[in-house]
Amino acid sequence: MKRFLMIASFPDSLISFRGRLLEDLQSSGWEVHVASPDVGLDSRIRTSLEAKGIVVHAIPMQRTGLNPFADFRTVASLYRLMQWIAPDMVLGYTIKPVIYGTLTAWLAKVPKRYVMITGLGYAFTSLDEPGGKCRRPWLSWLVKKLYGWSLARSHRVFFQNNDDLTLLRELEVLSPRTPYQVVNGSGIDIDEYAVTPPPRDSVRFLLIARLLGNKGVREYVQAARLVKRRYPHVVFSLVGWLDDNPDSISRQELDRWIDAGDIEFLGRLEDVRSAIAECSVYVLPSYREGTPRTVLEAMAMGRAVITSDAPGCRETVVDGDNGFLVPVRDVMSLADTMLRYIHDPDLVGAHGERSRWKAVEKYDVNKVNEALMTGMGIPHVMRTSSNTMYRDFVLGSQATRSQ
Repeated sequence: MKRFLMIASFPDSLISFRGRLLEDLQSSGWEVHVASPDVGLDSRIRTSLEAKGIVVHAIPMQRTGLNPFADFRTVASLYRLMQWIAPDMVLGYTIKPVIYGTLTAWLAKVPKRYVMITGLGYAFTSLDEPGGKCRRPWLSWLVKKLYGWSLARSHRVFFQNNDDLTLLRELEVLSPRTPYQVVNGSGIDIDEYAVTPPPRDSVRFLLIARLLGNKGVREYVQAARLVKRRYPHVVFSLVGWLDDNPDSISRQELDRWIDAGDIEFLGRLEDVRSAIAECSVYVLPSYREGTPRTVLEAMAMGRAVITSDAPGCRETVVDGDNGFLVPVRDVMSLADTMLRYIHDPDLVGAHGERSRWKAVEKYDVNKVNEALMTGMGIPHVMRTSSNTMYRDFVLGSQATRSQ
């Protein structure tokens, strides 16, 4: 039996983002291994994955920072692991698994090495600082070099949007000789994220994100403050958690927002479907994404979306069709767009229907996984998703409007 090794920096993502892909690899006859930090013997993620027959390996990895000693431990641990299990294929996603996982797989002579670019991270979003100046130019330079070395040693690079592909080619990080493929994000299980009707009493807004500046969290709160001056009853919910990223929101800043009544903070949720079900419009004013998973979840559940006209985000919304695009960092434009839904609540349902349709047609996880596995040369029998809930939602909405 051939062995497949997937390397992640966020253990939760192995289930929430890659769970169906791991299952499809197993169904295709592969012995599947995963490596990630924070998957000790008492880990909920480990228990869940092992119950599916997936072999879990804990590795030391600091998700952020460039401590050479810590990163050397990561590389050494990955090398020992690859020597032990002798994988036939390796796939890494997010920055350190991409860089260190691919370089280590090359050193360990793994036959096939694949990379998934799920976003370019702080080192690249910092290039877009106001005034065109990067706060840490040395970090950007180093990350670009490491990316270039690792991508050159991969057999195919999967991108989640054309903007990231274009940027890495312009920066000469991606060699013209390296095969690449653009896929529609990580996909979404359109049956698991079933349509729910939006609230009837008032328009409610929601943002789900790690509490980072480049996710547009500050812009969301500032826009909420402006809207609440005119409509104090409107609810702006925030789901997320503080991070050790250098761009993270501080605890003190978050507490000020909560105390001022700017937002309703729901903390970190294992399952975000209940929060999406209680909102009317999903908002993500991010500066740059791969393809934002939370937007896909909201779309699948039939929600209108406001997001940035930025890489990764703009692919999910057709302006005026299933939501609206706003300029990056533009608080006034974001607040004005929120007001459009408050002034014309019929847009909530109309845009929500189009979001669901777009999720089914473009972002169904079965279609995305078929593209990924085909790109890796793995035979794959595509599953089919039930669209019954989508049809019921659309027909029911049409019947309601005709009454």
